[in-house]
Amino acid sequence: MATTVTGPRRRRRGVRPGSVVRYAVLAALALIFLVPFYLLVRNALSTEQEITRIDGWTWFPSSPQWGNLSEVFDSTSVPLARSMVNSLLIAVTQTVGVLIVSGMAGYGLARSTVRYANAVFYIVLATLLIPAAVTFVPTFVMVSSLGWVSTLRGLIVPGLFQALATFLFRQYFLGFPKELEEAAQIDGAGPWKTFWRIVVPNSWGFAAAVATITFIGSWNAFLWPLVIGQDQSSWTVQIALSTYVTAQSVNLHGMFMAAIVSMVPLLLMFLFLQRWIVAGVEQTGINE
Repeated sequence: MATTVTGPRRRRRGVRPGSVVRYAVLAALALIFLVPFYLLVRNALSTEQEITRIDGWTWFPSSPQWGNLSEVFDSTSVPLARSMVNSLLIAVTQTVGVLIVSGMAGYGLARSTVRYANAVFYIVLATLLIPAAVTFVPTFVMVSSLGWVSTLRGLIVPGLFQALATFLFRQYFLGFPKELEEAAQIDGAGPWKTFWRIVVPNSWGFAAAVATITFIGSWNAFLWPLVIGQDQSSWTVQIALSTYVTAQSVNLHGMFMAAIVSMVPLLLMFLFLQRWIVAGVEQTGINE
């Protein structure tokens, strides 16, 4: 008796034990990662007594102190709003500067045919091996001699060039299709016009990834703004946060609330540009 085969048999795919274990581990790690954010929100909406009490831990305050938000902005001793404006101005300016200066430097090092181009690249790369503590004092002496202490210029200018960003741009441009540049040169475009009209518009994804990383690093900078920003008018948000806990006073609920406020710009940037960060990391591989 002949058996008619109507089609390939479909195997039932059961749940693999390995997948269950993997997702369980990922879920547990995600919860652990969210614990600091939970503590920030919980303590920001608590009173000082609820934060410091040892017995009777509560997962969330029974009476959330929403007034803590207005308190951190109304405080005259800690200019949080001014500090956030300063941090935003510094981070945006340094990000734009790094994209322009390091972008052009990386493109020049990737396309230059002069004899010592690689030697210059290795010198730039070698600066990454120098600890920041070694260059801290000379940079401060230079900025101080220019009269830039307690000014935004002293906070912005030293960070307008980054060797790491130059290295990343150089590696990216090594893999950039030269056919596009050659087509532009056939049409009569010079190196300068080719860079701005052809290379830059086709590199927005990678530039956005570098910009995001640079912005986050500038926003979170603490030591250099602490030394240069000696006046309240030049404080950054990280310096403002450090003043909530001093040897004379402790304002824990204000510090936690201010920390949440200072995280909002970074969280928004990461949520909107996270795919560019992943794409940028994938495109920074060494092509040589």
